[in-house]
Amino acid sequence: MTNSTIAVTEFVLHCVINADQKSATISILALIYLLSLFGNLLVIAVIIMNSQLHAPMYLYIGTLAVIDLANSSVLIPKMLSVLQLDSSVVPFGACVLQMFVVFHVEEMESLLLLFMALDRYIAVVYPLRYPSVITNKTVWTGVIALNIFGIISILPYIFFTAELSFCHSNILKYCFCDYATMVDVACNEDPKYLMYLSAGCLITGVFPLLLILFSYSRIALAALKISSVEGKRKVFSTCLTHLLVVGLFYIPLMLSYVLPGAGVKLSTESYNTMVIVGNMVPPMMNPLIYSFRNKEIKSNIQRLFTKKHNTLSEKQS
Repeated sequence: MTNSTIAVTEFVLHCVINADQKSATISILALIYLLSLFGNLLVIAVIIMNSQLHAPMYLYIGTLAVIDLANSSVLIPKMLSVLQLDSSVVPFGACVLQMFVVFHVEEMESLLLLFMALDRYIAVVYPLRYPSVITNKTVWTGVIALNIFGIISILPYIFFTAELSFCHSNILKYCFCDYATMVDVACNEDPKYLMYLSAGCLITGVFPLLLILFSYSRIALAALKISSVEGKRKVFSTCLTHLLVVGLFYIPLMLSYVLPGAGVKLSTESYNTMVIVGNMVPPMMNPLIYSFRNKEIKSNIQRLFTKKHNTLSEKQS
């Protein structure tokens, strides 16, 4: 083969799914998306509509729901169109945009989960300081700072993508536009392209995960001092369910970014599985774990549907 570059104005997503698994995959992805859409929109609506929920903890939960909604919407509909409609050709600009948004929402979710863990840490370990330290202003300042930091840290990927030259192919072997895959099919051999990916994963993935684990370990130690058995059970139950979602989000995504950055080749099936678990399962589960188990949110959701049911009954009568 020659090393002459080819002009790339579009990418072809080579989404390989066994024919006997295709229908099941489409159904599962559609179900995950519908559950994510319904759950997160419901959480956002309930928090916006109820002024008593305009408090730091609920603002974090609402922001997480917005991020999860964006995460699901930027990946699953395109994957479904590729699988169902064979719409596998993506313009270069649209592909880079999808890559940018995915990176951004992943970083935002990672850092927001850290903020939420620290919020619980302060609430449990330093309850008297919590009202003065964690305020609505603190939350909004943190969210804005996360967005700015996320955009700045992702910009190098855009410049790197513009530098890539393609000698042999513009076919990406996954169901979505992915930076590591672009680098893999490009003919550039500069290690900076993947080294930055690994470094970014360490800063916005590994480091926040370690702080989250530290926060929950301190919360668990504080729970041991609670005299009430029911109080201990509630704290440990909350910690375990939160850590389940944290693990489902962090571990697959960190492996999918760190391993290629370290030169480890992943099979298509392994990579797709990691990305699906890391990007698509948490948005479906987060409303259940962080919201629907919360008494205030659950009671407001019940009142919302009860009110609608009563309204419909009055109209029919």
